[in-house]
Amino acid sequence: MEIIRFADLKPEPWRNGGGVTRQIAGHPGIASGPGAASGHDGGWDWRISIAEVSKAGDFSPFPGMERVLTVVEGELLLLTVDGAEHPLEKYRAFRFSGEAGTTCALPTGDVRNLNVITRAGKYKGFTSIIELSKKRAHPLFAGQLGVLLQGQATAADGPEAGTATGTEGPGPVALDRYDAVVGSDSGSPEILGRGFLAVVSVDEVTG
Repeated sequence: MEIIRFADLKPEPWRNGGGVTRQIAGHPGIASGPGAASGHDGGWDWRISIAEVSKAGDFSPFPGMERVLTVVEGELLLLTVDGAEHPLEKYRAFRFSGEAGTTCALPTGDVRNLNVITRAGKYKGFTSIIELSKKRAHPLFAGQLGVLLQGQATAADGPEAGTATGTEGPGPVALDRYDAVVGSDSGSPEILGRGFLAVVSVDEVTG
């Protein structure tokens, strides 16, 4: 079971000073250093990140990409995409073109966004928000990433994790806010608790 601790992620400031971004995952990898969190395409095909937005202004363009943005902290983000206004409330995923002219306003103060950016025609990203249960664990499969948005939860290997080796996986591991758990089809990790979990899927486009 792989857990990505939010506290270990390095914040990368935006070029316009409007916020910072922390990269959770990417393919085939995310370059670090200046420009990593900017709008420049570093050769990656998809990435998942959390951004803290503290200032109204322009979004960096991502030509050839598609974006799914979800406000995960704060009340409202007012997004203007190619001249059309879109008021985005908490936990409402919004899909738009990465190359569109995009600006934001913060009518109720700072927000934090979960961003999924994929190369159009090659990958497709999806974000869904689920309410966790203490009685029924939520499994995460290959191609999925679970991010704890709110509440208290633990992650543990699924019951089939040790079938091949005859060993038991590690016991439940406590998650902190914004920690991410990587899904797997082998011993699919399970999330148990109370609160809200973002489940991000990145699917390869075929055909």
